[in-house]
Amino acid sequence: MSSIVIACCLATLLLFAGCRSVPPLPPADLSAAGWRVQQGQAVWKPTRTRPELAGEILFATNSTGDCFVQFTKSPFTLATAQIMNGSWQMDFGDGKHSWRGHGEPPSRFVWFQLPRAFSKQDVGGSWSFERVMTNSWRLENRRTGESLEGQLIP
Repeated sequence: MSSIVIACCLATLLLFAGCRSVPPLPPADLSAAGWRVQQGQAVWKPTRTRPELAGEILFATNSTGDCFVQFTKSPFTLATAQIMNGSWQMDFGDGKHSWRGHGEPPSRFVWFQLPRAFSKQDVGGSWSFERVMTNSWRLENRRTGESLEGQLIP
């Protein structure tokens, strides 16, 4: 009987150790040295069947690979994506829909494709990126129909 109790305790310990949640990232300090901040206009189409949303976009990167993207339709924040110190966070709306993790952020979120696209890396998968004019661009997922196009002012 004692070996069963020990096995159950070990299984419980392993289960709880594997279920640790990732804490929220601290707010990005875009006024700190090294951040390059750009703002502009964008149009986001979440899926092929949903309507387009026009709004303001804020895109910031730094030399360590951290990134901050925020899409707003005044007075509401619609999406905020952040990569910091090897962790990532994605929030929609008022934070009721939030995802966090370590390592490479999920490719399904258009917001995490922007740093790759602007650093001329392959966006990969179903995503395609094209520059339309000097400061204009379009990022599209051919499989889902999601797209983000806009202009950033340096």
